[in-house]
Amino acid sequence: MALSCRSALIFISGGAAVLALGLGSCNQTPPPADAPVAKAPAPTAPGPDLSTLSDSNVVTLLPQYLREHPAAEVIVHTRLGDMRVKLYDDTPLHKANFLLLARKGVFDETVFNRVVNGFAIQGGRSDHRTIPLTRYHLPPEIRPAHFHKRGALGMARYDDDQNPGKLSSNTDFYFVQGEKLTPYQAQAMAGRKLTPAQEKVYATVGGVPSLDGKYTVFGEIVEGLEVIDKIAAEPVDPYKWPKKDVDIKIEVVQ
Repeated sequence: MALSCRSALIFISGGAAVLALGLGSCNQTPPPADAPVAKAPAPTAPGPDLSTLSDSNVVTLLPQYLREHPAAEVIVHTRLGDMRVKLYDDTPLHKANFLLLARKGVFDETVFNRVVNGFAIQGGRSDHRTIPLTRYHLPPEIRPAHFHKRGALGMARYDDDQNPGKLSSNTDFYFVQGEKLTPYQAQAMAGRKLTPAQEKVYATVGGVPSLDGKYTVFGEIVEGLEVIDKIAAEPVDPYKWPKKDVDIKIEVVQ
């Protein structure tokens, strides 16, 4: 009759490793050398638990996260090409939030879900999200120096009739495509006084000045601007969702 084996099980209780022993004496043959070895679970990205974030604590938690885990750029990978994006230092809440969700893999489960050719491409949503995430908002960080030129990265906003503070969405971001405009056209569309330098950018690079002062711009594409046009040219359904998904994978550049 085969004897039972005394086995040692290690588990975590209250943050400490606890050793639990079974009964009996060990008389088992060890596994063969070529037996499959169980793989260790993938490391968890650092930062706060996404299910605990709320409107009341992001102002405290996100700056702390950015100090502990800084980064300046990300690369947005798509089937139509890659976009290298610089994140601005003077919009720390939006920057920290974007880096946190990118590292946690949230954006890797999303697609570009609203594409308006000549205007903007918007991403951050999906029908297949598995990572638990609460819905919270970010206080606006609207800076006059950051405007909606072609390639600008901004954060979307919803429920404007119930959102007088212009709080940003936590997940829905967009890249500006826009079009080239004369200084007169750009100034007429803008909700604020444009500088001569901004008028020149709108004339030579293009953009959407009607969004200025209304949404937080927290970064810009520094490589891969042409990818915006490729995504914007995708056929879309009546809801502006591309008929063939444009998946998103975001790599944080350290």
